[in-house]
Amino acid sequence: MPQHYLGIDVGTTAIKALIVDESGTVIGDAEAPQELSVPQPGWSEQDPSDWWRGTVDAVRAACSQAGVRDVKAIGLSGQMHSSVLLDDADEVIRPAILWNDVRTTDQCRFIVDRVGKTGLRRFVGNPALEGFTAPKLLWVRDEEPDLFDSVRTVLLPKDYVRLLMTGLRATEPSDAAGTLLFDVRRNRWSEEMMDALEIDSAILPPVRGSASVTGGLTADAADVLGLRAGTPVVGGGADNAAAAVGSGVVELGTMQTSIGTSGAVVAPIKRPRVDPGMRIHSFNHAIDNTWYLMGVVLSAGAALAWFSRSLVGPQSRPPAYDELVAEAAGVAPGADGLTFLPYLTGERTPHADANARGVFVGLHAGHQRGHLVRAVMEGVTFALRDSLELMRRLGIDASESVAVGGGARSQVWRQMQADVLGVPVVRVGPSGGAPYGAAILAAVGGDQFGSVEEACRAWIRPLDHLEPDTEATDAYAVAYGRYRKLYPRLKRHFAEQA
Repeated sequence: MPQHYLGIDVGTTAIKALIVDESGTVIGDAEAPQELSVPQPGWSEQDPSDWWRGTVDAVRAACSQAGVRDVKAIGLSGQMHSSVLLDDADEVIRPAILWNDVRTTDQCRFIVDRVGKTGLRRFVGNPALEGFTAPKLLWVRDEEPDLFDSVRTVLLPKDYVRLLMTGLRATEPSDAAGTLLFDVRRNRWSEEMMDALEIDSAILPPVRGSASVTGGLTADAADVLGLRAGTPVVGGGADNAAAAVGSGVVELGTMQTSIGTSGAVVAPIKRPRVDPGMRIHSFNHAIDNTWYLMGVVLSAGAALAWFSRSLVGPQSRPPAYDELVAEAAGVAPGADGLTFLPYLTGERTPHADANARGVFVGLHAGHQRGHLVRAVMEGVTFALRDSLELMRRLGIDASESVAVGGGARSQVWRQMQADVLGVPVVRVGPSGGAPYGAAILAAVGGDQFGSVEEACRAWIRPLDHLEPDTEATDAYAVAYGRYRKLYPRLKRHFAEQA
């Protein structure tokens, strides 16, 4: 009998499900859109019950498309950092506070005051940033103490879906690493960090391997999903780690650049390495004995989407994405001196500044819409380069980059990445996304492969290859220099306007 594997990604804007056959071919693909709640400026929340409804809808649609009623194993992926708080009956206490929520600045200061930067480097290997899970727990403790007193479990989004699937609480290293409560070097929850913050370790779930089976579908969950009771569910991976698996970025010397709502640069490493300034993240990969460095751009594709919306009134349809990119393609590298900082919701890497904001600099009367579009695309790509430069200072570089996310669908944006980063850029198939990485982890957990690396070699293939253009690279070196000078000059202004 042919074997099939199911990959599920609990994303911010959609729940995605893929059915993959034993050759790695995607035979079913569906998604269920998700709504975002913004109760106050800087806040970002979702109702976890919507994730479950979206999972059911996406899985049923993908299985129907594939003509499949049974899968050998299920892999999970999901947005990092977002907090799901449960009471002693495993009921959700409040809406989940998401990764892009920036209400926790005071709590981040408290963490730094309590453990210091030295303690952060030693205990968890990462800085205290608003997006991480620990500051969210402290915010609930400070601002909603009655609710906090009833917290008995904290889960990450994919792990909440796992609980509803299997009835079991569990996570895995790549997602745990983004909580600011996990010792990335020792691959365990950090008792030192939890003691310092006075957080009870009993609320945290057990940590299992990313390709290890964590439980099986309960009869109720199987009935709702239309699958077989007892179907194994593996640990899975955080969205960036799972996307790296899904694009074959699992070996030293490879790199992934992602342009979705946010952006990221991911580079695997074979031993944990922490930036002395903690300007770049060091996380556990979804592969045994492997870590990765990651830089994050909070507004990547979201920056271009914002610009598109800003061009028209609220009742009008924004210009088509392809139309805007075509106009940008007609403008020379450097956008005729126009520079854009894509810090629309603050920035993570390298500035860790929730007060930073988006800026156009250098506008003149000769600029047209295409110049502004190109400046936005270049600004996002320069932000990716900021992360790569930090990695290079730590001795980590790549012979090529695998482009994923919505930005990877544009040859213009892929070529821009090659020219700005100075490395060849490739796309891979069949998918390259987080749900495909989750399906690979399911195939390893289901014993089709002996390792994640073996599965990637068998299933993933290059689709195209773009080399850097020397002339464009030289032009971007000048434009990137302009870009790098802006934030230091505006940092005080951003703080004054906060």
